[in-house]
Amino acid sequence: MSASITLDPPTAPATSTPPTRESAPSFTALDAKIPGGPLEKKWEKHKFDSKLINPANRRKYEIIVVGSGLAGASAAASLGEMGYKVKCFCYQDSPRRAHSIAAQGGINAAKNYQNDGDSVFRLFYDTLKGGDFRSREANVYRLAEVSAAIIDQCVAQGVPFAREYGGLLANRSFGGAQVSRTFYARGQTGQQLLLGAYSALNCQIAAGNVEMYPRTEMLDLVVVDGHAKGIVVRDMVTGAISSHAGDCVLLGTGGYGNVFYLSTNAKGCNVTASWRAYKRGALMANPCYTQIHPTCIPQAGDYQSKLTLMSESLRNHGRVWVSKKKGDTRPPAQIPEDERDYYLERKYPSFGNLAPRDISSRSAKEACDDGRGVGSSGLGVYLDFADAIKRLGESKVRELYGNLFDMYHQITGENAYEVPMRIYPAVHYTMGGLWVDYNLMSNIPGLFVLGEANFSDHGANRLGASALMQGLADGYFVIPYTIGNYLAPQMGKRPTTEHDEFKKTEAAVRERTKHLLGIKGKRSVDHFHRELGRIMWDYCGMARSAKSLDRALKQIPPLREEFWKNVNVPGSGEALNVSLEKAGRVADFLEFGELLCLDALERRESCGGHFREEWQYPDGEAKRDDEHFQHVAAWEFTGEGSKPNRHIEPLEFETVHPSVRSYK
Repeated sequence: MSASITLDPPTAPATSTPPTRESAPSFTALDAKIPGGPLEKKWEKHKFDSKLINPANRRKYEIIVVGSGLAGASAAASLGEMGYKVKCFCYQDSPRRAHSIAAQGGINAAKNYQNDGDSVFRLFYDTLKGGDFRSREANVYRLAEVSAAIIDQCVAQGVPFAREYGGLLANRSFGGAQVSRTFYARGQTGQQLLLGAYSALNCQIAAGNVEMYPRTEMLDLVVVDGHAKGIVVRDMVTGAISSHAGDCVLLGTGGYGNVFYLSTNAKGCNVTASWRAYKRGALMANPCYTQIHPTCIPQAGDYQSKLTLMSESLRNHGRVWVSKKKGDTRPPAQIPEDERDYYLERKYPSFGNLAPRDISSRSAKEACDDGRGVGSSGLGVYLDFADAIKRLGESKVRELYGNLFDMYHQITGENAYEVPMRIYPAVHYTMGGLWVDYNLMSNIPGLFVLGEANFSDHGANRLGASALMQGLADGYFVIPYTIGNYLAPQMGKRPTTEHDEFKKTEAAVRERTKHLLGIKGKRSVDHFHRELGRIMWDYCGMARSAKSLDRALKQIPPLREEFWKNVNVPGSGEALNVSLEKAGRVADFLEFGELLCLDALERRESCGGHFREEWQYPDGEAKRDDEHFQHVAAWEFTGEGSKPNRHIEPLEFETVHPSVRSYK
């Protein structure tokens, strides 16, 4: 059963973003389209029941893919190879620069190469539990089911996974699991996987099946008769605004972590494509689910514009600790072993330093809040490799993590082979996103959402090494099957860009661009982004409360209002203009940030990366409320100045019974 409710938020200030858009399309009840039958048979049955399009007809369809990271590139390459005509758009100068390259530690797959008890069901269970039982069983099982095929696909493409001495693929452990199932390419797994997808994409570009549009940013979605049929884009070099029509639209545009300003994401990562789709009627699901990564290089000063991730894989051999004494300023080498608190090993003996990210992050915050943090700011903990170097030798540690140690040295000037790394949690991945059904289609027919841009299979927390798994699963092994269900009855229904909806949407984009350039205020775009980030981190960061969220909801609207009165966007729209690009993205963050805080306020429980201080056990662990919040919260845009509606998709567990999430 699907259900929907509408809640009155405590603070519902009118948005102040010109120009005024029309109200979103009327909403229809949520239907996740989860197939029936036993869990292990659902995907196979669904593939068989799905509509097919014969090869001769596929070339009659045009598919728009926005984003060329792992999800977008794999989808564009796969659909092009199947014979569809594909247009792929990215704002980078090359698909090789998509943010997927930043992933470091590895990708999970249930191959059980280590013979340590892994299986499809165990990967399914670990992922479901890791997400604090806030994701769909059917989706998560499918993800685990296709994981092994992803590795085979990537090996065939030449991805240089690490191998054992005898030539077999190597594995290592990651947080939230007690088996070794993570395949890796030193500390640059994302880059190598993206190069594999990029090579497949290039093959289809050369074959004429995919047309690539680099340095082109999507600025709006075109909805014709309730169906997604195109996009409006801006050429980031010439400034030209144009429209593109297709039979359907696929968004693989990543997450929204940069709403916090400081994050591990590339500076270009943004929410614009998803947010513009939301304002055209797509539901935004669980935006409050934001992952804080425990192993990032601490902020060095106010001048910083982003933070740097150190791979979770380092926790395989690094031990996390702080001094047992408050305010201890001694160098780490002068702190005796019996005066050190290896707090993850103490609190979670079964998982130790490989406790999941949300739990590890909160534990680091607790230690720092207790006055035991390290570094000049006191916002840091040690990640120490002395034991691993003594046991394995520096050469082995260098072989496993050498490029990560080099990166750390370049940024901090410290040699982590000789002194412990200093780490602190930072915003990393986002589990929320546009709502999709089992076919990866949003509530707008024809709008598909892949990878981090959808509300994903990760629930309230993502286990490490599963983002790459989901992005490639969606692109290589899910969308090629499910897209036919929508496309089969759509033959011959593709509109042209002369349709009135294209003209109206393009005119709205031009007006918005003109308005941004015409404000001529006194504050830079970065000033407003930094101020928004401060509000989001201080009041909706690692710990949230009704009081802090109410404070954020009162501070964001005035900031947004000032933005539209006082932002300074120099230059013109008819040329390369980085300030204009950033202004459009920050304008969307200023609206999205309010929805994120509202979602966090209405979810009156703690689960995964969403930690409400009012809902915790005496030992500080997250306390879920399955009776009232075992559901997906999907928000509906109802027009400028109107409060959004909150709809729910109940989560039903037929195979696994939700339990208290314990890693002790």
